[in-house]
Amino acid sequence: QVQLVESGGGLVQPGGSLRLSCAASGFTLDYPAIGWFRQAPGKEREGVSCINISDGSAYYADAVKGRFTISRDNAKNTVYLQMSSLKPEDTAVYYCAAGPRVAVSEYEYTYWGQGTQVTVSS
Repeated sequence: QVQLVESGGGLVQPGGSLRLSCAASGFTLDYPAIGWFRQAPGKEREGVSCINISDGSAYYADAVKGRFTISRDNAKNTVYLQMSSLKPEDTAVYYCAAGPRVAVSEYEYTYWGQGTQVTVSS
């Protein structure tokens, strides 16, 4: 079992920044891929970024490339998503998930956190 807890969401103005955290516990070595996904009201969940916590290799969706940065602190079993230059269209519930391999598809991920709301509005 892997438990994931997201934090760091909130209300931010357009152009602002937020850092989301995903704290993992349990058999994390069996699930070295951590992905960030988001779901806006009325829309399907979409992949944002993912990272292999073993070697740090990362992937970004085109919509966030150059604005978001994913990183990990293995000593703290935590993955971060630094979000900058936020836009209203980034508004969504953000979820982190753990899986056996880095993948774009949400179906490759086994364990999910409860989500954290990010609202970008003036």
